[in-house]
Amino acid sequence: MSPMPGYTAWCMAGLLLCAALLLLRRPAARLLRLIVRSSVGLAVLAAFSQVSHLVGVNLGVNLVNALVLGVLGVPGFGLLLLLQWALR
Repeated sequence: MSPMPGYTAWCMAGLLLCAALLLLRRPAARLLRLIVRSSVGLAVLAAFSQVSHLVGVNLGVNLVNALVLGVLGVPGFGLLLLLQWALR
């Protein structure tokens, strides 16, 4: 039995890639949405850290806080502020 020619192997790999993309389209879109929202949350945390000394509240600019903001949005920001106040 001879091995498949090169173009056949590439076509099979392309079909497998297309099938994987079709199956994983929804989870990949959700992951991309979480990444975008978390990066926006990280930018909000960085902007808030510049003016936080005026308010007297310090929130850390880190991945966990950015993920909380990415998942929960504005209520997550309030939750972070409440946790920072309660754990003081």
